[in-house]
Amino acid sequence: MAAAEGKLESPLLTSLQPSAGSGGSDGGHGASRQLESILSDESVPWGRRMCAATAVELRMLIRLAAPAVLVYMINYLMSMSTQIFSGHLGTLELAAASLGNTGIQVFAYGLMLGMGSAVETLCGQAYGASKFDMLGIYMQRSTVLLMATGVPLAVLYAFSRPILVLLGESPEIARAAAIFVYGLIPQIFAYAANFPIQKFMQAQSIMAPSAYISAATLAVHLVLSYLVVYKFGLGLLGASLMLSVSWWIIVIAQFVYIVTSSRCRLTWTGFSLQAFSGLPEFFKLSLASAVMLCLETWYFQILVLIAGLLKDPEMALASLSVCMTISGWVFMISVGFNAAASVRVSNELGAGNPKSAAFSVVVVTMLSFVLTSIISVVILLCRDYISYIYTDGDDVAQAVSKLTPLLALTLILNGIQPVLSGKTDHMQRKNKS
Repeated sequence: MAAAEGKLESPLLTSLQPSAGSGGSDGGHGASRQLESILSDESVPWGRRMCAATAVELRMLIRLAAPAVLVYMINYLMSMSTQIFSGHLGTLELAAASLGNTGIQVFAYGLMLGMGSAVETLCGQAYGASKFDMLGIYMQRSTVLLMATGVPLAVLYAFSRPILVLLGESPEIARAAAIFVYGLIPQIFAYAANFPIQKFMQAQSIMAPSAYISAATLAVHLVLSYLVVYKFGLGLLGASLMLSVSWWIIVIAQFVYIVTSSRCRLTWTGFSLQAFSGLPEFFKLSLASAVMLCLETWYFQILVLIAGLLKDPEMALASLSVCMTISGWVFMISVGFNAAASVRVSNELGAGNPKSAAFSVVVVTMLSFVLTSIISVVILLCRDYISYIYTDGDDVAQAVSKLTPLLALTLILNGIQPVLSGKTDHMQRKNKS
């Protein structure tokens, strides 16, 4: 008991060193030591060192990044498909779903994901230093905080209609958007449980199970959404409710995996009252972690709210919705790379390999830049056709075509900015320890 109390009294981001006798938990540390050795060997020419180090880093990074990117993109596809189903009900419904999804829901998403990212650093460093028992405590502590944060957010959702009208949105669109938002209230608490679980698994390089769960859930979501929206006639409310249900399916499936998998036997030892201790300090760390990501995601929200104030709000919201949805989907690539790089950086720092941590940031940034540049070119080539995925309106297609060059530039900038800012934020949290 005294040992546990000592851990709780220590700083949240202790400069951890690997535990003695933990050799059986190498878990990729051999490749990390190899990378650090390559980068530190000044007897080898710089070019050869960089080539060898890049090959080693890419192997580790792609193994982590591919499932992480897949998870974030699939999860975003659920929101994207919900917007597509709503858009084919009519231009008003597309505008309402856009205002509800991007104008309201992004507020909660940015806050929850940002606060949950504190677990990324804590669990990553603890795992890198073989302090396995603390991972489950950090995950539970973050879940408690995020659930509490979800309560005022739910109240905000409940009063979304008068808030949107107060902000100057069209009463008709505000009414339809509010109906959509009501169905997203359960999703808030799914976020609160999902992000700590996701970061807990990522810190242990457990990526593939989340990808499989998300892919299976997406298939279920598409089928059920089609039935609820078109066959049962529940419209916007049905679409958003199915999105909430799908997120809870992901949460429950991931938690079942954690409880039953042998890969988590050292890091998940059951529920603990320690999760309720040190909450004020943990809240400060989580809030600081949330600020940067919130600023990155909330500008989507601001743009959509401004579009709703234009002369033809339905057309403005519909066309901007198409561009912002594509931008958000591609943004998930950089968020996935950010998550993978955070695992690499925190593990390397926890294991005492600073050169490997810095090198990982360089490699992941270049990889994200190349991928988003390729996607931007494809979007430009398809500029006259991409809007028909979301709606049948020719006027919307013309407006989207005009916005596409700016969209392409946004995709490239978003490809590198979250990765770099995430690493800067990570280093700042490490230095605060």
